[in-house]
Amino acid sequence: MSYNLKEELKKEERFTGGHRMCAGCGSPIAVRTVLRALNPEDKAVVCSATSCLEVSSFMYPFTAWKDSFIHNAFENAGATISGVETAYKALKKRGKIDDTYKFIAFGGDGGTYDIGFQSLSGAMERGHDMVYVCYDNEAYMNTGIQRSSSTPHFADTTTSPVGAVIPGKLQKKKDLTKIMVAHNVPYVAQTTFMGNFKDISEKAHKAIYTPGAAFLNVMAPCPRGWRYETEELMTITKLAVDTCVWPLYEVIDGKYFLSYKPKTKLPVEDYLKAQGRFSHMLKPGNEWMVEKMQEEVNRHWIDLLVLCGEK
Repeated sequence: MSYNLKEELKKEERFTGGHRMCAGCGSPIAVRTVLRALNPEDKAVVCSATSCLEVSSFMYPFTAWKDSFIHNAFENAGATISGVETAYKALKKRGKIDDTYKFIAFGGDGGTYDIGFQSLSGAMERGHDMVYVCYDNEAYMNTGIQRSSSTPHFADTTTSPVGAVIPGKLQKKKDLTKIMVAHNVPYVAQTTFMGNFKDISEKAHKAIYTPGAAFLNVMAPCPRGWRYETEELMTITKLAVDTCVWPLYEVIDGKYFLSYKPKTKLPVEDYLKAQGRFSHMLKPGNEWMVEKMQEEVNRHWIDLLVLCGEK
């Protein structure tokens, strides 16, 4: 796909404004960009696990979704969209449907990394022609900023609070993107939005139009949970990529491809400074936390470079 911003912006919006997501939230930007990757003539069935996105975009009788939309339970987005895809194939085989439909599920990290992992894994293993998009805001933001398995090491949340004994979350972040690669699906990618949206737009188009199951993991910051000013959203995602905290890559039929390599890899401290959830790590006496996180980021980055065939 050759990305052309002007041409993309000419497409009709499939996720409208007027929803009730917070200013500075990454998830509606992720949704708009993914849905814009659809060809105008194609229809879509979208499902969303219970989440900030769902409760803020679909309050009966009002909806921000222009395509067919299904709200399912927290734990079964993968099962729901794979079931709809199977019904569509059966109806098309019988000649009862002529239109071309694409099937897209959206879920936050709570409904993807944790509660919905079983149904997601099953859908990926069965190879349904669908796309699962995780908008990863790294905690259960909708219910009070509780930690999830996607929450970074040392992050301050309401269930991993910073105190005299506990320095935030004690566990490291789960690497769900690589877990999805292990399902042997034809397309997996990790992305976010920065600059001209080229990376996420091209990957969304590939995911939607690659036959079989596809998975997109999109970093989608949350201003309340991450504690940054709303206008700093794009700065946060750029820092995540340039520090290699959130590297951009894709895996096509099991082969890794690096999408972006910073000219100058920034220290992880630059990323931490921009967010209140890590402010305790920068206090005197806590330098070991920053050093530990930098070691973790370096190790994962080197591992990724090797997988991508970089020297």
